[in-house]
Amino acid sequence: MKIKRKHEFKPEVATASLNDIMFFLLLFFLIVSTFANPHVIRLFLPKANSNQTIAKKQITLSITRKKLYYIDEKPVLYLDLESELNTIKSRMPDVTIVVRADGSLTIQDLVDVLQIGSNLDIKMILATEKKGGS
Repeated sequence: MKIKRKHEFKPEVATASLNDIMFFLLLFFLIVSTFANPHVIRLFLPKANSNQTIAKKQITLSITRKKLYYIDEKPVLYLDLESELNTIKSRMPDVTIVVRADGSLTIQDLVDVLQIGSNLDIKMILATEKKGGS
């Protein structure tokens, strides 16, 4: 005697874990894109009509919105800024300091830093973004 099954087998694709996989892929790509350039200090630079490039030895001085100072990627206190710049000047006499100041800082904050460069006879230029660009 042959017994028939009441339920026939229907093939189906299990998609219960697909949401988890997509979430982890999205998270992975977000983390990887953040770490693609980890030594960059995020600043919103002021806008200018034209950009100027320099070809000499340059050091980057970054000033964040919270008035944190970085020479290249090294954090520096404002009180130690003059001595650090003087040390750099003694090692590289023709150095150019590229000042990357956040656009939300006051003019006085920028003038204070440029005055330090002027006192040490260091060429300082202000980094900007081209108007209409990001």
